[in-house]
Amino acid sequence: MHIHILGICGTFMGGIALLARQAGHEVSGSDENVYPPMSTQLEEQGITLMQGYDPAHLDCKPDQVVIGNVMSRGNPVVEMVLNKGIPYTSGPQWLYEYVLKDRWVLAVSGTHGKTTTSSMLAWILEYAGMQPGYLIGGVPKNFGLSARFGQLPFFVVEADEYDTAFFDKRSKFVHYHPRTLIANNLEFDHADIFDDLKSIQRQFHHLVRTVPGDGLLVSNGDSAALDEVLDMGCWTPVEKFYCDHAEGVGWEARHLSADGSRFDIYYNNQLQGTLTWSQLGKHNVSNAIAAIAAARHAGVPVKVSLDALVEFAGVRRRLELRAEVGGIRLYDDFAHHPTAIATTLEGMRGHVGDNRIWVLLEPRSNTMRMGIHKDLLAASLKDADGVCLFQPEGMDWDLSRIATQLEGKAVIYDKVEAIVDAMRAQVQEGDYIVVMSNGGFSGIHSKLEAMLKQR
Repeated sequence: MHIHILGICGTFMGGIALLARQAGHEVSGSDENVYPPMSTQLEEQGITLMQGYDPAHLDCKPDQVVIGNVMSRGNPVVEMVLNKGIPYTSGPQWLYEYVLKDRWVLAVSGTHGKTTTSSMLAWILEYAGMQPGYLIGGVPKNFGLSARFGQLPFFVVEADEYDTAFFDKRSKFVHYHPRTLIANNLEFDHADIFDDLKSIQRQFHHLVRTVPGDGLLVSNGDSAALDEVLDMGCWTPVEKFYCDHAEGVGWEARHLSADGSRFDIYYNNQLQGTLTWSQLGKHNVSNAIAAIAAARHAGVPVKVSLDALVEFAGVRRRLELRAEVGGIRLYDDFAHHPTAIATTLEGMRGHVGDNRIWVLLEPRSNTMRMGIHKDLLAASLKDADGVCLFQPEGMDWDLSRIATQLEGKAVIYDKVEAIVDAMRAQVQEGDYIVVMSNGGFSGIHSKLEAMLKQR
């Protein structure tokens, strides 16, 4: 079958393309943003990429068009699909029908940590010899690709609550029908499509309704919002997990180091083992417990999971060390929600002690640009010694109030080059620079690396 994917270079749709190609389908696709690394990853797999959304791209007469949620009515190629009666579907629906339908699906949901937890879980199953398939919204370093068809029966999927397509406004994850579901946490986000937290909780409850009675739901016991979802009705066994407080039932991590690099794991108050690993932060400790619990449901002993996580290499763009030059370390991090920013910096502070941490922040997500989290942003940056705030064009609010709240620690810039110049003048040996953005940040990472090498 020949499928053509509209919006193919998005992380999720690019993963769909890889899975389709690995399953033996002919795959082509269109996108407005055809550039590395996704374009390179796809082209290396023999997938034809086309720039833009020209209706002529469909002259190849595909058997089916898979439409990403970036597409909307009025787009010429979408109108052609509808007018010509070309068979079409959404990415999540295609994934279920052609990949997930006959498999044991382990889905990872939540506002934060989906990509990292999915990567941990896939790696645990791989380490245990299960050769799982997976589709993850990032590139796990242990695998090097964001998606793999894998061997039956296990498949790990990052379960995103964002909407499915212009013709299906349900969350993507309701299509996946998991047997094992992780609910990592739940906060208000994606303000461009959700009105409030309750509307997100409603979608999460739709997901809970799809998990079978002999499945398992692994839920963060520290999340009141998730507890409210479960109170709406749950027909599946639930195992809850916690950090640093004993509940007597369920999973618990007890920190042995301030930076999260060493901790004990308990199940029903019984010590299961100790993990010493390379990841940092309380959030990653929480991610690890959830992955271990889900893997156990699939048959992986806790000891094997702990051994696997010792070798877990992390995910690209999740506090990823980009360069170390002259004793200065440059990190790339995807954090774009105040909670994620705060927990990442808390873990780094525990790791680096009194060394200076510089945060370079681009408020790029739709929710951040709308100002939904502006009252929480300054507090999330408290562990930084210095902050460079990038004010992008067209943002709905001014960052000056954040700079004021940070009492001299923050400076606002409207040019990336000015941020690089500021770092050139101020950083010194022993400093840590953390670039935080869920986008490309105008190539600031490579510009900083080049600047550090020139100093």
